[in-house]
Amino acid sequence: MESTDARLAPPFWRHDGYTLDCLQNGIRRAIADARQDLSAGVAPKTVVDIGAGSAPYRTLFEAIGAKYVTCDMAVGENGGSILPDVTLVPGHEIDIRSSSADWVVSFQVLEHVWDLDWYLGECRRVLKSGGVLMLSTHGTWLFHPHPTDFRRWTRDGLRDEIRSRGFDVVSLTPIVGPLAWTTQFRSLAYHHVLSRMPLIGKIFSALLCTFMNMRMRLEDRVTPRAQLESNAAVYIVLATVSKPTGI
Repeated sequence: MESTDARLAPPFWRHDGYTLDCLQNGIRRAIADARQDLSAGVAPKTVVDIGAGSAPYRTLFEAIGAKYVTCDMAVGENGGSILPDVTLVPGHEIDIRSSSADWVVSFQVLEHVWDLDWYLGECRRVLKSGGVLMLSTHGTWLFHPHPTDFRRWTRDGLRDEIRSRGFDVVSLTPIVGPLAWTTQFRSLAYHHVLSRMPLIGKIFSALLCTFMNMRMRLEDRVTPRAQLESNAAVYIVLATVSKPTGI
């Protein structure tokens, strides 16, 4: 489980510090963009997090005055120890009224979902007309079951998966390019090995990961934009509920 502080302000000596920092900055920008471009400058009153886990980004939404509703499986099944506001049972309708949420958010959940029709269908059902979906998931990443791990996406594949389920995709933002994520994967491997060593391993891991995170920052700066957009470790999607045809 990741603490809220670790995801919002990750130490740079963490094995995934650079990636987490890029992700939280990307989510902050997505919130600002959604308010300005999709919500006419109005802050959402109700935000529903479907697959919330430990709800690491809750404070970003509460800071703009939103009521934040967490949905997830029972404690012990969702990778976190926080009791969700609404218990989520895969394949079943979520106990939230239809067309009641201004925004639905989903952070690093979609790759763990088998039934995309159900999951994205529920995201769409609980959203109001013109509501906003903010979603992040992996383009390229290592296998990480929590408790399952089913998919990775290309940029085009992710866009069309969401479009085909009743959303208009407004933006798709890449996080961490191919040069940097190859370094990230090595950093994760070194950290895994070094963390097995008492004390001295943690010190060496912190030093090595600091260097790797600095290297990743430089690698992202020199990566051509086209390569970053097509080969990202993570994508952040902003989408709105599609209007019925003929209206």
